Amino acid sequence: MNFHTNVYPLERKTYPENSRARRVYDSVADLIADPENPTPMIRLSERSRPSEDFQIYVKLERNNPFGSIKDRTALYLLRGTKIDKDQVLTEPTAGNTGIALAALANAQGTSIELALPEGTPEEKKALLRFLGAELLEVEDELCPLFPTEGARGVVKSLVESEAYNGRYVSPNQYENKLNVAAHYHTTGPEIWNQTEGKIDHFFAAFGTCGTISGVGQYLKERNPEIKIIGVEPAQRNHSLSGIKKISDLPEQHKPKILDYSLIDDIIAVEDHEAFKAGIRLARTEGIMVGPTTGAMLHAAQLVGESTNGTAVVISPDDATKYVSAYAEYLDAEDD
Repeated sequence: MNFHTNVYPLERKTYPENSRARRVYDSVADLIADPENPTPMIRLSERSRPSEDFQIYVKLERNNPFGSIKDRTALYLLRGTKIDKDQVLTEPTAGNTGIALAALANAQGTSIELALPEGTPEEKKALLRFLGAELLEVEDELCPLFPTEGARGVVKSLVESEAYNGRYVSPNQYENKLNVAAHYHTTGPEIWNQTEGKIDHFFAAFGTCGTISGVGQYLKERNPEIKIIGVEPAQRNHSLSGIKKISDLPEQHKPKILDYSLIDDIIAVEDHEAFKAGIRLARTEGIMVGPTTGAMLHAAQLVGESTNGTAVVISPDDATKYVSAYAEYLDAEDD
């Protein structure tokens, strides 16, 4: 299932006098990571690893300009979507893609309306309002069945309704191959280069599935022995924003851009395991991550209990968007 054969990496502008080294840019979009300007990785200390023979690296996607891995996706989606000046960009989002799309849309003068679940963290809603995005809050689970429920259903109706006469345009991150291409051409090569090809396990959450499909395909092409491990919530009703349970879905509801042939294992994580792992990482390493990162870190630590090697865990964003969600777990962790 090749996603990259007819999709090419975005061309970057060539700046005179090595201006990238001087950190001078024409657009905020040029700050989004690529193999020449990768997001950093941190090797965790022995305090955060199950054994000395299992190395864990955390790739900090919060270092993108809008604070998450979805900056990469949004850049590819927006540059691959034709939007006329009188049209409105619209998209369902759990927050991070919407934040990136709103910022990039502002930078090019495009109007944007976003549909999101009511359960989206308040911090993300506040950032979207700060960016001026019009929000359509939907009574929706964070993990709805695909593709016509909740926020996705709202956007589908906006785009397809004759009443709006083509006013709305959606790149549809859930089915758009550019979502996969963004990670095949940027995140995957960055990880390969940063580890010098010495990677045995890659951990990513199931969300839209662009990250795990794009990175998974790139890494498998370099070394088929690399284990691609997907992380999902233990239940459909959960509190992990941006992550979805894909196990046992009927065929018609399976993510369209997920290449299942790449996946070597799926690990389900409970909410409390994810939140507590995030808190422990902050308190042992000083790295402040969201609970989805906590879920992947918990999964990596489980795998590391029975095997050796080097693991890379994607950290999609940071803790600042989830402070209120973390609150109920802080007292328990203090005990």
